[in-house]
Amino acid sequence: MPPNNQGLTALLMLNVLSGFDLGALDPNGAERLHLEVEAGRLAYRDRDDLLADQDHVAVPVKELLSSAYADRLRAAIDPERAMTNLPRLDLPGSDTVYISVVDSDRNAVSFINSTYYSFGSGVVGPKTGVVLQNRGSSFRLDAKHPNAIAPGKRPMHTIMPGMMTKNGRAVMPFGVMGGGYQPFGHVHLLTNMIDFGMDPQQALDAARVFYNHDVVEAERGVRSDAIEGLRRRGHQVVEPDHPLGGGQAVLIDWEKGTLTGASDPRKDGLALGY
Repeated sequence: MPPNNQGLTALLMLNVLSGFDLGALDPNGAERLHLEVEAGRLAYRDRDDLLADQDHVAVPVKELLSSAYADRLRAAIDPERAMTNLPRLDLPGSDTVYISVVDSDRNAVSFINSTYYSFGSGVVGPKTGVVLQNRGSSFRLDAKHPNAIAPGKRPMHTIMPGMMTKNGRAVMPFGVMGGGYQPFGHVHLLTNMIDFGMDPQQALDAARVFYNHDVVEAERGVRSDAIEGLRRRGHQVVEPDHPLGGGQAVLIDWEKGTLTGASDPRKDGLALGY
């Protein structure tokens, strides 16, 4: 999804990581996780500085997605040391619902919906009973910021349904929930599949890390040697008190004529075919 959506953040991360030989690394090792974290820190910096409603401000999408810009960002990453010159990230989670659907004709739907926080705005439509979201909390109050609050303007928002395509056809509708975590989750899922050959369920099950509140949150499934490797590179590593995101996906194999569904064990959900 284009800005005002944060989807560009995942594309930035993927562009940066495409210049590293990820497939030669241990998928659960410190070097791979460190590169993912550093690419994410750079991409989220640009997200927070630049993404806003394109009906109101000019977002340099073409420049941000150029190979030259990816090269510049990549050059800032030291595989052996965490960067010390990036702004602090404080990214909220959310209460999000996601679903992937593919029918017998291979029509594919990637759908995500959220009230943002548990009860959204706390306002309910009097005729419908629909709880209204409080996405306006994603605005900035700095009048000079591209994402500054203004009448008729949409805030930068996090819900980002994914759709992988190849040769002009849908290959996989997918999504990873989790508010600010979503770009990280999309990238982790996709690189698990593309670079490490995992199937969709393996890619969702794999242990995750996330850079937030100036620390690396590492799930319990992250190996101790990987955690020590991240600490040696200058990261402060903590165990989060909650799972990192939750995702679903349906992989379409056009040659075999099969569908492969996957559902993340971190949240309610299941893969179902009929």
